[in-house]
Amino acid sequence: MSAIMARTMVPLRPKGTVSAHLCRAVFIASAWMSLMGPVRCDSGVLHRSDAHRMLDSGGGIGIDRRDGMFGQDLGDNDMVVESPRFKRALSQEKVSLLSSSFVLKGDATHNQAMVHWTGENSSVILILTKYYHVDSSKVLESSLWRSSDYGTTYTKLNLMPGTTIVVSNFYICPTNKKKVILVSSSINERDQLLFISTDEGSSFQRQPLSFTAETLLFHPKEEDKVLAYCKEGKLYVSMDLGRKWTLMQERVTKGRIFWSVADVDVDPDLVHMEMQDTSGGYLYVTCLIQNCSDKTVTAQFLGKIDHHSLSVQDDYIFVKVTTGNRTKHYVSYRRNDFVQMSFPKYALPKDVYIVSTDESQVFLALQEWYQTDSFNLYQSDPHGVYYSIVLENVRSAKQPEESVLIDILEVRGIKGVFLANQKVDGKVRTLITYNKGRDWEPLAPPSTDMNGKPVNCKSPDCHLHLHLRWADNPYVSGTVHTKDSAPGLIMGAGNLGSQLVEFKEEMYITFDCGKTWRQVFEEEHHILYLDHGGVIVAIKDTSIPLKILKFSIDEGRTWTIHNFTSTSVFVDGLLSEPGDETLVMTVFGHISYRSDWELVKVDFRQSFPRQCTEGDYDSWKLTDLQGEKCIMGQERSFRKRKDTAFCIKGRSYTSALTTKPCQCSEKDFNCDYGFERAQSLKTEGDRCFADFWHDPDSPPDNCHQGHNFESSTGYRKVVSNLCEGGVNKQQSGKQHTCPLLPPRGLQLGIKGQMLAVAPGDDITFIVHQEQGDTSSTKYQVDLGDGMRAIYQNLTVTDEPIQHRYKQQGVYRITVKAENMAGHDQATIYIQVTAPLQEVHLEVVPIAGINQEVNLTAVVLPFEANLTVFYWWIGDNLQPKMSLGNSLITRFPEEGEVSVTVQASNGRSMVQNTKNVHVYDRFQVIPLAFSSNLDRLNPNIPEWREDVGQVVTKILAKITGIPQVSLVTMVKRGLPTTADLYVLPPESQRAKWSVFVDKRIPAIKQAFNDNNVSFIVRGGLQVLVKLADPNAGSQGGVAGPGVWALAVIFLISLLATGSFILYKFKSPWLRTEDAYPPLFFRKLPGRNVYAQMHNEKEQEMTSPVNHSEDTQHIIQGEEFIDDDLDSQTLGNAEGNHSGVVLSINSRELHSYLTS
Repeated sequence: MSAIMARTMVPLRPKGTVSAHLCRAVFIASAWMSLMGPVRCDSGVLHRSDAHRMLDSGGGIGIDRRDGMFGQDLGDNDMVVESPRFKRALSQEKVSLLSSSFVLKGDATHNQAMVHWTGENSSVILILTKYYHVDSSKVLESSLWRSSDYGTTYTKLNLMPGTTIVVSNFYICPTNKKKVILVSSSINERDQLLFISTDEGSSFQRQPLSFTAETLLFHPKEEDKVLAYCKEGKLYVSMDLGRKWTLMQERVTKGRIFWSVADVDVDPDLVHMEMQDTSGGYLYVTCLIQNCSDKTVTAQFLGKIDHHSLSVQDDYIFVKVTTGNRTKHYVSYRRNDFVQMSFPKYALPKDVYIVSTDESQVFLALQEWYQTDSFNLYQSDPHGVYYSIVLENVRSAKQPEESVLIDILEVRGIKGVFLANQKVDGKVRTLITYNKGRDWEPLAPPSTDMNGKPVNCKSPDCHLHLHLRWADNPYVSGTVHTKDSAPGLIMGAGNLGSQLVEFKEEMYITFDCGKTWRQVFEEEHHILYLDHGGVIVAIKDTSIPLKILKFSIDEGRTWTIHNFTSTSVFVDGLLSEPGDETLVMTVFGHISYRSDWELVKVDFRQSFPRQCTEGDYDSWKLTDLQGEKCIMGQERSFRKRKDTAFCIKGRSYTSALTTKPCQCSEKDFNCDYGFERAQSLKTEGDRCFADFWHDPDSPPDNCHQGHNFESSTGYRKVVSNLCEGGVNKQQSGKQHTCPLLPPRGLQLGIKGQMLAVAPGDDITFIVHQEQGDTSSTKYQVDLGDGMRAIYQNLTVTDEPIQHRYKQQGVYRITVKAENMAGHDQATIYIQVTAPLQEVHLEVVPIAGINQEVNLTAVVLPFEANLTVFYWWIGDNLQPKMSLGNSLITRFPEEGEVSVTVQASNGRSMVQNTKNVHVYDRFQVIPLAFSSNLDRLNPNIPEWREDVGQVVTKILAKITGIPQVSLVTMVKRGLPTTADLYVLPPESQRAKWSVFVDKRIPAIKQAFNDNNVSFIVRGGLQVLVKLADPNAGSQGGVAGPGVWALAVIFLISLLATGSFILYKFKSPWLRTEDAYPPLFFRKLPGRNVYAQMHNEKEQEMTSPVNHSEDTQHIIQGEEFIDDDLDSQTLGNAEGNHSGVVLSINSRELHSYLTS
């Protein structure tokens, strides 16, 4: 078996790979077989390509199909050796093999194959070959072949005569291998079909599908029940082997669907699944296949879980929840309440991967905060809650599709035996344990090499190290191969030395479960066990074609060479009947990349004419590397066939011979939770020390007043250890009486985790208490709307608190838990609000540079509350957030600026976008409407926009001003008013001044003459007029470069009736107080005035502070020349624009005298 591919809290079936259950042909890559997840009856896939060996993008397994060298058969060169290991032993010369080959004609272009031996005691083999197009990720062609004579001959099946059918996959029922379902589609891909067989593919019944099935999942016990998953997240169920389908649920997570587990789940029709709720979060729910609507699914975990985190394995269910940057892992044992998994306090796990869940214990790999390419191994108590470390720094590697390979291997056939590669100081070495991780030792090296010569490898500096790699191809073995049917027999690729060396893959074998090893090959080979390991078949792992295989019938001591074909082929896989109890195997491959698939049947049966009897067996006893016979609390002996016995073990063979319980010793106990062995303290031996953060005498969380608890001694018996009597390191603990503990860790939640609900929604509150006594605790519940209640023993009875809020608002729900020892309180806030329908952004269409602009969001319905607003201005990706529906902003540059507002109230989110045009100069003319329009004003944005557009069109038509230069914005509220924006002409914007705009008089004249009117409903005529006919237009200036010119003249009316202006620097014009400023115009939100100064040259400025009281406006357009020179002063406090106008004395005198 290869390394365990760990998956984050998921069933032990890697994403993008194939399952390893007995529903398929036996996989030589047997890692999956020891770590079975839910039954998934999809078959393995072989893939031929021009590239190197790789994972097939379509979910199959990639195998190279490359042309090799012909002529000299380089693949057989390793057989030309003088070792007596390859000289045919006298006994092996009696072995004769029968080989026959068959070519699947017409499938040369097909680059994938799925092979399945339908089941035990069956001679039927099904092979599906297909052309998988990588670029389109589609199967374009396929052929289905069937053999009924153990692979001697094959027949190509025609599912629908006259119609081209493409079969993409097939599924085998795990409890009845005769039942087969093919998933196919017609060549036009419009119709998907199922082909159903109940006789091992001898005949098929066609069944159209109304949906596109991506994967099928058979029930593990009831053969006619099937689940189908679609890419859209929909889950269907059939209870009659796919003939009729019913939609179960939508928004289901792929790969997170599990049938009920026998003897654990009460109802066999129960389905566990991870599904997405309406808010986008993920929940763990269950339902029965007969009724699985949204109203009938049951949420089994309080709150939302992480995506792809649900895993159902044997007695355990795992989920994880990430909040912020902390992830909590939860477990449910035999469907009891979920409990947070307790790791050492400061482990701070980054990743957690389940390794094994058999024998009532969880074996997992945990990557701690300081680790990058290694994991620590932990074992749990029987409930899967408390974890203790068993091995540190196990090597790991990241794989495609985010899967992780961890170098840990469970040796199949003998429970409690594991291999692991530990990485310390950059060196990797292989360790073995015989007691589920309690003790680890390096592998003992062999004394001689494969040629019988002594090797220079002595402990402690040199050991045997093995590669624990995953096999990409499910039809070949990994770098280490073990089987349940052959206990004690292990073959693996590795090297001798102080550490594991990559790409050095000598083959070694042991028949006594790792105590002694022998080298058998110099290069890696694919291994196949036949007849419970009585026959071992090996084929070299190479990319060149082969025509020979090697086999041994004496546990690898001697090997015989057999030419299984006359022409060398690229070997794609090895296959035997499920169970490894027969002596028939199939080698399948291809002669060249463009050749047809070739299948070679190799039959050993004629070499073993009789069934074995007791006299044909020897026995051997299991011991560890130190020779200790008591392993996992018992002495175990096994039997094996004698080397000279030519007999078949058969299906009834059992390898276990005797078991004898041992007295318990210290080695039968491991460190308890919160304790560790101090490896550095050699003098302390195997003593377990309490971690600094752990208090062994503190009562457990489930300790109730009046009960007793025993403080831990630091030891617990290894799970599934069967020792009796002797030492009991658990019995020396102190007995304590459970004190009355105050409630701690009180949690208040809502089923479904929806903190924002609509009026009238049914809400279920759930109370959970992590610590403290619950039996004597009272819980006072305040639902925030006047409803109060008191519960006794609430968190034990799991009595739900259900309520319904009628009115919108924010409600504070509190639960206070109190007993004689203390109290705790939990609070949540519920928002009861109707979903938002829409939001309208109201903003002036025209704005000046650095002018304050009010952004207002109008939300429908108007009574919506608790709304949060997000504002995106321009290209800024960071929004501004406000609780009010308005925001004041400024635009620093000219141009078009996009403004977007999003309104969210927890249940819904809506948005609206408007564009604002920012100008340096423009004019604003306030408008009014005849009062008859007010009663027709619905005060909605669309109506205001339509009225504004009508006014703009009419005015443009009357005055001849281009419509693009006019913008009318109708304001909110009553009476109905508007602002008319007059934009600078496109051709004159660089020099245009607000004081020389000849269009303004024409616009005012059109309003004064009552020429602007329009008709509304009922023929009612609405007149548009100036809001103040006597006022001038307002200049829109908001930034640097604005013309602000005031012609300052000083008239001194003398008694003679004449005035004299002698010189600007006259002493009687020196002070500001002598002559107050003259206001010449009013800007929106500011006043600009000119003031004479006693300086060398006369200046006019815009001060920071000014009075709003004085609003004298001089219409001085006819006095201002376009050629006046201006320069910008700057923006004082960001509120006003200042302009300095320089005028020489001659120019001023010229204007005054004129």
